[in-house]
Amino acid sequence: MSTEPRINDRIRVPEVRLVGPSGEQVGIVPLAKALELAQEYDLDLVEVAATARPPVCKLMDYGKFKYESAMKAREARKNQAHTVIKEMKLRPKIDPHDYDTKKGHVVRFLKQGDKVKITIMFRGREQSRPELGFRLLQRLANDVQDLGFVESSAKQDGRNMIMVLGPHKKKTEAMAEARAAADARKAERQGRTTGPDAAEEPDAEQAVEATEAPEAPAAEAAEAPEAAEVEQPAEASQDA
Repeated sequence: MSTEPRINDRIRVPEVRLVGPSGEQVGIVPLAKALELAQEYDLDLVEVAATARPPVCKLMDYGKFKYESAMKAREARKNQAHTVIKEMKLRPKIDPHDYDTKKGHVVRFLKQGDKVKITIMFRGREQSRPELGFRLLQRLANDVQDLGFVESSAKQDGRNMIMVLGPHKKKTEAMAEARAAADARKAERQGRTTGPDAAEEPDAEQAVEATEAPEAPAAEAAEAPEAAEVEQPAEASQDA
């Protein structure tokens, strides 16, 4: 079933409550009169409230209206935020380096506005030491408390212990900050390529070439006297 409103000749009622192009109330008029006014203003007669009695119609540019509605819907989808639950798995006796790596991932997820499910996996005899997992979860929660909070406290789930961290920032705020940072980096890169420093680089290269060019003749001149000094004793011996 089509959700688009009826327009112009598709409207099949004897009279309508008409709204003018600027939103002014014209009143209840026969359909023929409303269509005549639409043609006079070079606009469309659009049914905006089909269930009203009589139906409410408005004079507007329907093509422009559809375009603006599509752009608004696109912008709304762009700004729409879907909360994602990421998962990070750890072992009770995790290596310090591995812990720092895992914590870095948790920090990144929280900065992006996502929730993080932390799972401690117990194996073998580790299942008899649940306090190891609890202390590890408490340590992680304290390390990232500036970015997130404990949304679901640690609890045992079979061989695993689970805790959920929630971000302080909303997803929409994190997305807005990420876009702003990306725009700032883009503007900075464009500034470097089109700024005054970029225009002066060719002159600097020419200056280097100009300073290096005279060195070659100087070196040749320095070598010439040595050759003359070597040849002088030979000429002296011939005269003798």
